[in-house]
Amino acid sequence: MDATSEPSGHDQTPAATRGQAPGNGRRPRVMVLFGGRSGEHAISCATAGGVLRAIDRDRYDVLAVGITPAGRWVLADDDPERWAITDGHLPQVEDTAAHVLLPQAVDDRDVQVLEAGQLPRVLGEVDVVFPLLHGPFGEDGTLQGLLELADVRYVGAGVLASAVGMDKHMMKLVLAGHGLPVGPFRVVLPGELDRDPDGVTARIAELGLPVFVKPARAGSSLGISRVTDLADLPAAIAAAAAHDPKIVVEAAIVGREIECGVLGGHDGDRARASLPGEIVVTDPRHTFYDFEAKYLDEAGVTLACPADLPEGIVEAVRDVAVRTFEAVGCEGLARVDVFVTPEDDVVVNEINTMPGFTPFSMYPRLWEASGVGYAELVDELLRLALARPTGLR
Repeated sequence: MDATSEPSGHDQTPAATRGQAPGNGRRPRVMVLFGGRSGEHAISCATAGGVLRAIDRDRYDVLAVGITPAGRWVLADDDPERWAITDGHLPQVEDTAAHVLLPQAVDDRDVQVLEAGQLPRVLGEVDVVFPLLHGPFGEDGTLQGLLELADVRYVGAGVLASAVGMDKHMMKLVLAGHGLPVGPFRVVLPGELDRDPDGVTARIAELGLPVFVKPARAGSSLGISRVTDLADLPAAIAAAAAHDPKIVVEAAIVGREIECGVLGGHDGDRARASLPGEIVVTDPRHTFYDFEAKYLDEAGVTLACPADLPEGIVEAVRDVAVRTFEAVGCEGLARVDVFVTPEDDVVVNEINTMPGFTPFSMYPRLWEASGVGYAELVDELLRLALARPTGLR
């Protein structure tokens, strides 16, 4: 299978080995895990609503677990409507009396619930976790490390790929080291602007204006500012630092914003790339694809799936997307965002190892345009995770 081939069906349940799909005739049990401590908590909840609605309950048993903003794991409502963004209201996981405990050893698969004054209650085994957390403390390798310690299978990238994909500074270094095209950027370390404001400003000025100031380890366009005057730089850095003390400043790239979905391969095959899609911000109130444009002003943005691109550029985007996926050692899924310049160059903006996954998000829409529906995509990701060995790989 080549880098741009489409997914094929895999209808055989993986063989029963330690931690894989059960061999006793029961359905695999999926823990849908969402919420978390990052600023993207609400987006994670909305993503979970879509996945909970799509999972085939005839094929999988489902356990919904939320992580509160304070980091407490609780039994969550399995009703998808509870987690939808409606009329600008952002959902949130609330603390409950039923606190969830993960397995503590490699020979243990039982999830337990601890309630005040009660003995721990066993909920049963979990075969695979679908971690739908965005941002730090979930998408950055921390949660993945916890699941690795428990020897539990999970959907998506492992520890290193998650950490690299989350940190825009490290991501750009890794991609450039693999010969992939990335735009010019500068990094502002914690406290650096206070110690050397003239030096920081001079380094950033070398990029030209405008520039985009971003938290190094955040997503969903949180804390991002477009700066057209160097006098506005301190305020933009402060806004980004509210989400992450390490800041990345990127030169603006003239070009079309194109996104491509990537899906892991089976049995050693290369990953597969979707048809590319395009984001077009149509509301002049948004100077770029910011948080409000993404989640609260759907009418102000057009998502074209597939993008209107020449065939040669489509294949170039898909090739770069798969090479980016492979460069960071990704698994399962990712969305790769690129710019296509007027000269038809493809420049990588970033890789998102756990992209938004509501039915209206770009990643599932890209795959729908490529012939893979939302429910089928969820099932494919669970199959990839159940077939993957635990431990070093």
